[in-house]
Amino acid sequence: MEYLRTMLQAYSRNFWYMSAAMFLFMTSFNLIMPELNQFITKLGGADQKGLIISLFTISAGLSRPFSGKLSDLIGRKKVMRVGIFVCFLVSLLYPLSFSIWFFLLLRFLHGFSAGFTPTGATALITDILPENKRGAGMGIWGTFISLGIGIGQSLGSYIEQTLGMTNLFMISAITAAFSAIILELVAETLSSTQSFHPKQLLITWRDVFEPSVLPSAVVMFLSAMCSGIIFVLTPDLSGYLGISNKGFFFGTYVISTIVIRLFTSSLSDHIGRRKALLIGMSILVISMILIAFAHDVTSYIISSIVFGLATGMSSPTLFAWTADLSHEKRRGVGAGTMFIALEFGIMSGSLSTLLTYQNNFESIKWAFLFGAAAAFICILYLIWHLKYRQSGT
Repeated sequence: MEYLRTMLQAYSRNFWYMSAAMFLFMTSFNLIMPELNQFITKLGGADQKGLIISLFTISAGLSRPFSGKLSDLIGRKKVMRVGIFVCFLVSLLYPLSFSIWFFLLLRFLHGFSAGFTPTGATALITDILPENKRGAGMGIWGTFISLGIGIGQSLGSYIEQTLGMTNLFMISAITAAFSAIILELVAETLSSTQSFHPKQLLITWRDVFEPSVLPSAVVMFLSAMCSGIIFVLTPDLSGYLGISNKGFFFGTYVISTIVIRLFTSSLSDHIGRRKALLIGMSILVISMILIAFAHDVTSYIISSIVFGLATGMSSPTLFAWTADLSHEKRRGVGAGTMFIALEFGIMSGSLSTLLTYQNNFESIKWAFLFGAAAAFICILYLIWHLKYRQSGT
């Protein structure tokens, strides 16, 4: 109890409100994820499963330059409001899907929510956290995000089986609405904001890419490929193993990622971001190999726990490294660059399943081994960066 009180006092009220808002936002669109494969299959699009994630991430990636620029001009909260509103609206429209292509259009539109809200949130959190507590703070904030992913994915199938798909979409929309309510308790951190003007939507290359954060973006891209594969295939893999809850993988993963963050959230503040990432990426390789060869519930649980350890160590470290590398006046663009790398990594991983996965259990291992190879390349890049580059920590 004393530990909890100390932790609550260590960070501002703004930080905790922001963490709660992101938890609900992440829960909202993750609630529906485990059931979307079955949803598109019923529409006649079983061979289009890879597009469920890839279209979402394409639109998220396309919107990042706009959200990053706008968060540095009109304010972090306004950008977040746009994303939450899109999430709310599209969730209400999903039950009206009358064809594969209308559903995929909604998935594309839904991605804009992920392109706006996390970008503004990351810039705001970076403003709040002092540099010497950035790794630990990002770890706590990332725990709320992981909780949203894990709780959303683990409850989605249960809600669908109990209340039906339409009510699942409605609950997703309501959760997004609660996220918006809590966001209004957050104080804006951008000291000087501008009124919105359409000219601010004119994008140059400078608004798309922040060169200083390239190292963290490379690591994010390669590691996110594994997440893309997992998002697409774990619902099917759960079914092959006789698990009715298609979000089962994330239910167990979130426990381990929270536990590891309790013990290692400040590790990168002490040993450096790159060394901490080397540990995390090594565990990620192991986790992808374990998932590839999971043949029963026990081995599947073990693989999800190991994946949780990898992401629990790597994700907050990547956020902290990006914050370290970003220029103070361009934190929104820096966050946008990192998220573009995240979206394109997830998209590349999800699209790779169209080539490696043949909708049967025998082929699924090749998809996860492809992810293991991407994570191994990430390790090689970090070793090279430590040896030949002095930038970063």
